Amino acid sequence: MSTFNVPKREEVSENNQAIFDNLEKALGFVPNLFATYAHSDTALENYLTFSNAKTSLSAKEKEVVNLAVSEVNQCVYCLSAHTAIGKMNGFTDEQILELRVGKASFDNKLDALAQLAKNITVNRGATDSTVLENFFNAGYSKGNLIDVISLVGDKTISNYIHKTTQVPVDFPVVEPLETTAV
Repeated sequence: MSTFNVPKREEVSENNQAIFDNLEKALGFVPNLFATYAHSDTALENYLTFSNAKTSLSAKEKEVVNLAVSEVNQCVYCLSAHTAIGKMNGFTDEQILELRVGKASFDNKLDALAQLAKNITVNRGATDSTVLENFFNAGYSKGNLIDVISLVGDKTISNYIHKTTQVPVDFPVVEPLETTAV
């Protein structure tokens, strides 16, 4: 596989340079995956707009989806990043491992969400009716469903970009589930 470089600020368009500057101010660094989007003059801005759009899901709920989807898609970059973000949102290490499996025994509503996110991803949108019914029975709405599907798409884009480019992970790297006790 050819090696994909992580572009530096001076190697990207002016628009992307401004985004790099904003990311640097907000996060303290430009994550390698975001920098990789900047190979395109438009993809980084488009992705960040989509990723930061309003949603009916809370920050914690978004991390449930991000972890379940990234595990199905076996994206070590996104799993590593969202493990760190999940911890910032109050999840424990044990809860994060469980969310990666697509479950949340510690919270019935999040369990329905994790199962749905995993099921949508595994089945490429052909969602199991029982999983969908459990999601609605947990208190979620049709609007929440659309937001979950949008987030599955959002995360899948990043998963695919990393799996194709294999840029270095610049977060503490997580272990595959096979080597961790769940």
